[in-house]
Amino acid sequence: MSGHSKWATTHRQKELVDAKRGAIFTKIANIITIAAKKGGDPEANPALRSAIDKAKNVNMPKDNIERAIKKGTGELAGDQIEELFYEGLIPPGVQVIVKCLTDNRNRSGSTVRHLFAKIGGAFGSVMWNFSQLGVIQVSKTEIKDKHLSSEELELELIDQDIVEFEKEEEGVSVYTEVKDLQRIKEFLESKGLKIDRAEIDYVPKEKVTLGAEDLSKIEKFIEELEDNEDVSDYYTNLS
Repeated sequence: MSGHSKWATTHRQKELVDAKRGAIFTKIANIITIAAKKGGDPEANPALRSAIDKAKNVNMPKDNIERAIKKGTGELAGDQIEELFYEGLIPPGVQVIVKCLTDNRNRSGSTVRHLFAKIGGAFGSVMWNFSQLGVIQVSKTEIKDKHLSSEELELELIDQDIVEFEKEEEGVSVYTEVKDLQRIKEFLESKGLKIDRAEIDYVPKEKVTLGAEDLSKIEKFIEELEDNEDVSDYYTNLS
């Protein structure tokens, strides 16, 4: 996904860690709690493993991680967190899925609807154009430092039964079946590569390409999504 790339989101979150550490910890704790509802063992739960990795990347304390897992498995009482998805379209024809983790569905729904309306968009069904896949990103610098080529890496990953390999300006994105995410991540790490991002995403089947002016407007919309405390992630069909 170029356009507004998740690379930009990852790096922006890292830069904001010191300034907004508490807010980021709260978001990630909610992600862990929701994932843990499907099982508290990260080895058997790819979504939980991915959420824990994300927590470790921003130096979230171990106690916070364990507490969030226990909330999800029901071992620890706490506010009831819901996972909600909002789908819609924003001009000029960009499909957006917004994932919220919240203890107040009315607040989340009205806030996200307002953000869509501000840019001239509206809620509507778009999930049909997305597939749930594992996404692993490795930076161009990391590949170069390990004296690898993208071509060699792609051939090796094809042998590992990946879904797709995509070269981007910042590096490479590797798409996997959800069940294979951790296995492929460990394969890349075994080659000494540091993973920039490894998560389960909704990936568009058909994408759209926009000009600079339209992208600039959408960047503002994306930034407002990222800054909202209830929004844990978003997905678009930008190419």
